[in-house]
Amino acid sequence: MTNEEWEIPLKLQPDPANYSFDLERALSAVVNVKTYVPADAFTANTLGTERAGSGVVIRDTGLVATIGYLVTEAETIWLTSFDGRAVAGHALAYDQESGFGLVQALGKLDLPAMEIGDTDKLRAGDAVVFAAGGGRRHAIETRIAARQEFAGYWEYALDDAIFTAPAHPFWGGGGLISAEGKLVGIGSLILQQGDGQGRRHDMNMVVPISHLMPILPDLLSYGRVNRPPRPWLGMYVTESEEEIVVGGLADGGPAEMAGVRTGDRIIAVGEDEISDLGGLWRRVWASGSAGADVRLRLGRETSTLALTVRSADRASFLKSPRMH
Repeated sequence: MTNEEWEIPLKLQPDPANYSFDLERALSAVVNVKTYVPADAFTANTLGTERAGSGVVIRDTGLVATIGYLVTEAETIWLTSFDGRAVAGHALAYDQESGFGLVQALGKLDLPAMEIGDTDKLRAGDAVVFAAGGGRRHAIETRIAARQEFAGYWEYALDDAIFTAPAHPFWGGGGLISAEGKLVGIGSLILQQGDGQGRRHDMNMVVPISHLMPILPDLLSYGRVNRPPRPWLGMYVTESEEEIVVGGLADGGPAEMAGVRTGDRIIAVGEDEISDLGGLWRRVWASGSAGADVRLRLGRETSTLALTVRSADRASFLKSPRMH
């Protein structure tokens, strides 16, 4: 489905009459992001070589905030405005910890920058707008469903993620806009939540923009946060029937090289037993910086074994953005 072949149902679109700010101007700051990644890139098999989503202009200079998986290892980036103008972009940074990506437009966007809002003020039940690139027909009125921890299978965790419902169907890199017309988050995922009665409801997970602002100067200066990177093991891990199970391994990653296998159950890191995904990643990160040894106690079939994984810097496996 191309960007021109879908739109949010009219009854779910935000009505400008219901907002005290200039809705159309705010939505014009959200652009479409299209990226092309080399076939031999580390993330090509998992994330694809062509990726599409959105981003939000946050500075008049054409700086765009998006979600990092759209621009990781991207060789070519196109930013398209709501009125169809396309400008090339360059991937400035991808922060592994927060998940944010930054793109610099290489031509003149002529779009307003969206003001940054205060995510600390958001509460469950608050009305917000979730917008993909393309104007009002690609935006949805939604609400904050929850603010709580989120842990992802790809060695990722946030203490305070934002969850919104109803969900936006094209969430990646979309802007979450507060009732004051300010940017409060960037869309990351779509999830399903059970209601206890056998029904499933879709919601979006949004990364609070407050995670970006303290690290923005470093990302602009160095392309990454100026501190030692976290240890990375190259494991894709899920919670299954109260067990923490290795569902996959990055090819040539530290865990695979150390002998970890798909299907292994993670019992402990060091001396600390593990009961949930967030706890697993935080215990791994507490082992030191990238390069630290991480001791795992694993269950494999009917036996228990100990393995030591020499961690790595995830960024060292990725292609650096090509300068334009």
